[in-house]
Amino acid sequence: MLLTLLVLVPLLTGLVCWSLRERAVLERLNLLAFGIIAVLAVWLGAEVLAHGTVEAFGGFLRVDALSALVVGLTAFVALVCGIYAVGYLREEERAGKINARLMHRYYVLTPIFIGTMMAVPLVNNLGLLWVAIESTTLASVLLVRFYNQKSSLEAAWKYIVIGSAGIALALFGTVLTYFSAVQVMGEHAGNGLNWSVIVQVADKCQPAAMRLGFVMILVGYGTKAGLVPMHTWKPDAYAEAPVPSAALLGAAFINCAIYGIMRFYTLAAKCLGHDYTGHLLVLFGVASILVAAPFVLVQRNFRRLLAYSSIDHAGIMVAALGFGGKLGALGAMLHMVFHAVAKPLMFFCAGNVQQYYGTPFLRRITGVIHTLPWTGGLFLVATFAVTGVPPFGLFQSELIILSAALTAHHAWMAGLFVAGIVIIFAGFLVHMSKLNLGQPAQGTMPGAESPWKFAAMLIVAVPIISLGLAFPVPIYELVRRAAETIGGAK
Repeated sequence: MLLTLLVLVPLLTGLVCWSLRERAVLERLNLLAFGIIAVLAVWLGAEVLAHGTVEAFGGFLRVDALSALVVGLTAFVALVCGIYAVGYLREEERAGKINARLMHRYYVLTPIFIGTMMAVPLVNNLGLLWVAIESTTLASVLLVRFYNQKSSLEAAWKYIVIGSAGIALALFGTVLTYFSAVQVMGEHAGNGLNWSVIVQVADKCQPAAMRLGFVMILVGYGTKAGLVPMHTWKPDAYAEAPVPSAALLGAAFINCAIYGIMRFYTLAAKCLGHDYTGHLLVLFGVASILVAAPFVLVQRNFRRLLAYSSIDHAGIMVAALGFGGKLGALGAMLHMVFHAVAKPLMFFCAGNVQQYYGTPFLRRITGVIHTLPWTGGLFLVATFAVTGVPPFGLFQSELIILSAALTAHHAWMAGLFVAGIVIIFAGFLVHMSKLNLGQPAQGTMPGAESPWKFAAMLIVAVPIISLGLAFPVPIYELVRRAAETIGGAK
């Protein structure tokens, strides 16, 4: 029942909201649903820590530490985005940018989007994993085109076309993975697409089919994660979607795509050895970091800046898997946690600035810390956290990943990894210092912080700061077990 509720609660909330029109009721139903999901996610994490795995419907739904971690991160991002959305959408309505019909659309589509994301880490069947990830695209594309402007329609079109091409390759990769394993499954062939079944015989799978299947999976789900060169949908989608929707894409949906890569990486590494899978992952990961770096330096739109930051962090997580070993797996999981916690604050602060100044362009804004003190201050905190400045958590995960690279004798890739991160840090520092510091333009009056948006920002800021100083033992144990699950060849 626990696993079923994690999917049904948001999906049913979206369906119930379809027949309702009153704004206050829609807001409360969404917040109630996301609060319930957060409680269920904590409960699920405790169950996994106590019993190792949790199953339902004869293994149709199956949760281990990796699944529970992704569920928990998705629930956290959903809750804080739900709180922020109340203040954000009310402000958009007051400014005349949306009407009651668009607000209704948001509160119907968002819980459905979250329900599809929840299904991704819960299903055991790799075919249904593909269906769940494809469903997230169908649920979110209308959020990307939310404002019904020409640029929004173009962004949604690019999102659906590139995403569909990628997910088609992922489907072929899933079929090839099954083909590589079906000959050695014996009595378990009836459940041959279950990850828990294939992983038991992965070392006996047909190597040629597994090799081609993994390439297709990496390209397919890498498209969803925004890995280079399949990343081109991200800047447009992040710039055009409502800020809470962009935060869901950048801090929750990215984890679902990386989760899919992790599951198939475990199978491929057992079948082919780590060298083949590791080299591919390092290539895609480091390339993503290096491509994101110059775009961060020259970016003029701070919403698009966050998209290139997500491309960078997707590359870091994938590169960590490629470096391999216990350190690589642990670094990837820690990075997933710290990124999911920190990135929403960047989006929230960006949303506040864009709503107040009426523009997302960096050159038109200065002195945010004087006009919106809390937003400006937290924007700097979020910038330091997302770029991996000590003592924030992402510095710790990046240091572990660098150690994994050096341990695996990837000296050149480690150098490129560090160079890309340093360039991105410098770019963010220059952009955010100009945005926040200095004197505001003449005639710019101090603004008021919305209580709803401010509450969401504070809720996110607390774990950003606290996780850099002390990591709770239960969460670390879940991270450690998740790292063991995806460790592959040691």
